[in-house]
Amino acid sequence: MKKILFMMAFAAMGATSCDERPAPLTIDNTLTAEQIAEGRLTPEVMWKMSRAGQSSLSPDGTRLLYAVTDYSMSENRGSTTLCIEDLATRQVQTLTDRSSQNTAPQWSADGASIYFLSDRSGKMQLWQMAADGSNVRQLSNFDFDIEGFGVAASGERAWYVRTVHVADRRSADVHKDMDKSKARIYDDLMVRHWDYWEEGDHRHIFVADLTEGQLTEGRDIIGAEAAWDAPLAPYFDMAEISWNHAGTVLAYTGKPLTGTAYAISTDSDIYLYDVATQQTKNICKPSEEARDVMPGYDKYPVWSPDDSAIAFRSMRRAGNESDKERLFVYELSSEQMSDLTADFDYNASNVVWNGNEQLYFIAPIEATHQICRVARHDGEVEVLTQGDHDINAFTMAGEQIAAEVTRISMATEFFAIDPASGAMEQISAINKPIYDQITMGQVQKRWVKTTDGKQMLVWVILPPDFDPTKKYPTLLYCQGGPQSVVSQSWSYRWNFQLMAAQGYVVVAPNRRGLPSFGQEWLDQISGDYSGQNIRDYLSAIDDVAKEPWADEERMGCVGASYGGYSVYFLAGCHEQRFKAFIAHCGIFNFESMYGHTEELWFVNNDYGGAYWEKNNATAQRSYANSPHKFVHKWDTPMLIITGEYDYRIPYTQSLEAFTAARLHNIPARLVSFENEAHQVFKPQNSLVWNREFFGWLEKYVK
Repeated sequence: MKKILFMMAFAAMGATSCDERPAPLTIDNTLTAEQIAEGRLTPEVMWKMSRAGQSSLSPDGTRLLYAVTDYSMSENRGSTTLCIEDLATRQVQTLTDRSSQNTAPQWSADGASIYFLSDRSGKMQLWQMAADGSNVRQLSNFDFDIEGFGVAASGERAWYVRTVHVADRRSADVHKDMDKSKARIYDDLMVRHWDYWEEGDHRHIFVADLTEGQLTEGRDIIGAEAAWDAPLAPYFDMAEISWNHAGTVLAYTGKPLTGTAYAISTDSDIYLYDVATQQTKNICKPSEEARDVMPGYDKYPVWSPDDSAIAFRSMRRAGNESDKERLFVYELSSEQMSDLTADFDYNASNVVWNGNEQLYFIAPIEATHQICRVARHDGEVEVLTQGDHDINAFTMAGEQIAAEVTRISMATEFFAIDPASGAMEQISAINKPIYDQITMGQVQKRWVKTTDGKQMLVWVILPPDFDPTKKYPTLLYCQGGPQSVVSQSWSYRWNFQLMAAQGYVVVAPNRRGLPSFGQEWLDQISGDYSGQNIRDYLSAIDDVAKEPWADEERMGCVGASYGGYSVYFLAGCHEQRFKAFIAHCGIFNFESMYGHTEELWFVNNDYGGAYWEKNNATAQRSYANSPHKFVHKWDTPMLIITGEYDYRIPYTQSLEAFTAARLHNIPARLVSFENEAHQVFKPQNSLVWNREFFGWLEKYVK
């Protein structure tokens, strides 16, 4: 639930050949005179910002390759282009235009060329160009879209991911004489996943030769009949797949389960596919006797430069997507594993080898994300960087580090980081023309004492041009996840600076159940949704409400996902604190949620079990504190927003809440997006979302 879905496949733009390409999408990132005069962040201004994406350093560390996505509001779609920056001169060259989608850039091993995906020939295919953007050529010409790829260092072969049909779920396929029937037919669970119905289509990995400038049609290494996905559904993260440097073995993440077994398990493993022998090996469960070893998520294999070891991330506990992500190293010669972060109480992500004896990674630490490093053998973790920022991804080449960095007041920009000192220097200015014209609010870092005597970090974002002699309406922000840190991120959906720019003080607490404060702090929420974490919310808003500039008579409460649950629950116990609530895709009725959602391991872990387990004290406490059981205490206007493609917290939860509010004569409004899922992504939908969001607050809070 906590992750944000990244869509790699873009709609083809109607081109039939590279000689008949459509006109480039018109993008206007220039602020209007009115927007400049206003000088504040608005939803319209935010959608004019360029969004920096996947980046990587050239092998010699002199150039940075990255993707940028821009949007046309009138066309209700975006265009992704590829850019390259010379780090010595800071000159940026755009390598592709906006007549097609161009994604997933990857350097060749010698740095002379770039591989990428493009739909310029009609379908998303593999292309190659020189590092200066010249000599563009198409390497694949399949009748299907390529959804991800990786070219081996030798350049002689590649893996790619495509969708394959492995089972018939449509009634017209099962009953051939009923071709106009529109039923789906199932005998087991996982009927839906995240935002799609399971109709027998799965992503599989194919390995193919790349010879004489052409990618041949590959071999399905998962198996033509395998009814599961690699990379894992529903996010299909291509970082779960990795060539060794010799290009002879492919490591990938797999979860070869189906039906009910899939729905209740997080047991994924790391597999090695040998190209020569076509044999596959599970390194996490090397034997039948080892089936109970490493029963949680094992993901993201990364090879050492000499191919002697594989680093990967591992969760110890089954059925828990928010267990500690440990950094493991598997030694190929001895088949032994070691946990490099056993004494480090934070997660590890974005693992990068620096030579064969040192690893760098990102860890969430006190509501920020920092780069850390550790020796391959018996080392202590060293935190390299410091400061209030999120380092979201980075690559290394030689003695260079280039990182993607955000702050609450800054969308993704690129920074160079000194691997010796951790010093950071901004090397891009992608949205400078917009930042130069608007004023951001001050971000305060506040430590608040909780009801059980702990210290909780709370971000407080003040309106631009804040005047401490005035009183401001104040919003409590409830984080989703539920185990997702409130850090220095920049969001294009729940943006703190956007809220502050409309004249609100924003209170964003890192309540119990959020990472970056140790596993004990994180674990508290599981099986206790209505407990200490709810009291933490109230501690945060009550603390800020004491300030002379926070208006206790004008307070609102907003949140999505678990944050939406928090809104529903607080609506029944807030004791007149809030004048309005906004819940997006929130959990309202635990019992119906258990039957409506798809990945049952989540509710089994977070609720403690099923509602029919009458002897399960943890589960029964969860269901007894479901928000729908406190509707009789609701007394405050509520805006409810949902997406009809949301199958994680299905839109029916929002319908139930809206029905309950109106039948209790509570002023309420339902906004249901028919073409969105758990988040709102489409440009025009986003503007509608923001208009409804701020319109509700304007009416009842401001």
